[in-house]
Amino acid sequence: MPPTGPQSVDRALAILDAVADAAGPVSAKTLARRMECSLSTAYHLLAPLTGRGYLVRTARGYVLGPRIPGLHRSLRRHLEPAPRMADLLTRLRRATGAEAYYTAYRGGLITVVDTTAPVTDTANPFTPGRETRAHATAHGKALLAELPRPLRRRYLAEHGMARLTGATITSAELLEAELSRVRGQGFAVSIGEADPAYTCLAVALPRGSGHDGDVVHALSVSLPAEEFRRRPQEIRTALAQAAADCA
Repeated sequence: MPPTGPQSVDRALAILDAVADAAGPVSAKTLARRMECSLSTAYHLLAPLTGRGYLVRTARGYVLGPRIPGLHRSLRRHLEPAPRMADLLTRLRRATGAEAYYTAYRGGLITVVDTTAPVTDTANPFTPGRETRAHATAHGKALLAELPRPLRRRYLAEHGMARLTGATITSAELLEAELSRVRGQGFAVSIGEADPAYTCLAVALPRGSGHDGDVVHALSVSLPAEEFRRRPQEIRTALAQAAADCA
């Protein structure tokens, strides 16, 4: 008998993750092997996912379905701190020549909600979705700096401080000192801490009265480190102006 209850839900979500992470369509047999379940169980789990539009069955296998973009739109609607955020990101991209990002902290998670980087740009190290490298990214540091110390400690305890490059801060004490600097100067910077080839710069956005108290937003840009060194002030100015436009 196919599993029911929490195990079934967990496996169904794992199937959804597997299809999302795959480079192309995934067959039911492949999914069954990955889930370590029978083929009949895999089909039992796939049926509601396809029925609700989360997945689509093609001749080559399963792919993400039309419900997924709607979920992303809902996420943006729930987190968006200012009207026309996509337009603001586009303007920031034009002003800096760097990819721009909108990120948010809510309920113990940091999420890259939107970006100007094309979905086909697989080399870009910062893609929409859950962010697990907050200690090493400018947007993560900008958000963490705004949190009360207990929430910040809880976040770091749950997500860790993995060493990603030789420049990554992995000490809680050193990170606290870094976040104090972020609060003092009004922006966060990460030079090769998450990816050795990239520098990113971020600012936290003013908190609007219409949003939950535990939600914090940030704008950021990322670009090759050498390009940032040529015009740091220009990029900081454009980012500060974009943040002011959100107020």
